[in-house]
Amino acid sequence: MTHDMVTALRPLLTAEASAEAYSTGTEPGDLEQAVWLRLLERLDAEGPPADPQQWLRRAVRSEVRRTRRTSRLERPYVEEPVDDGGRDPEQLALAAARGRALRETVRRLPGRCPRLMEALLSPEDPTYREIAGELGISQGSLGPERSRCLGCLRRLLSPEVAAR
Repeated sequence: MTHDMVTALRPLLTAEASAEAYSTGTEPGDLEQAVWLRLLERLDAEGPPADPQQWLRRAVRSEVRRTRRTSRLERPYVEEPVDDGGRDPEQLALAAARGRALRETVRRLPGRCPRLMEALLSPEDPTYREIAGELGISQGSLGPERSRCLGCLRRLLSPEVAAR
């Protein structure tokens, strides 16, 4: 039953998507995919629609409206994004080695400094409030604590940097 319905709807969806897609600046294939996905979700949740052709027309129009709303909110890049793809393997290996050396040095710091510095270096980029909560210290003392830890880190790294 479902396969027959999909086969019967394919030409109608292709025609509807082709007629509507260009008014939104999207590709007809993208619109078709969105409607097929919507149909699959509907079949899974509610079963087949009573009037599949009418449902399909409404779904296409609904997706077109959603696409228009979304495209109004999107802004194109003014400049090209930064591309690190030009770095050669040697530069990537050196950067990775520097990162490992930094993390090894951070682990040698005294007191709460290793946990604080790991939080500051985290790729998740937590806020000061989140870091303070994780470390169990007040948010106001985080700045002075960070300064103290950075001073310790500088002292530990100075001999390594001078040796190179």
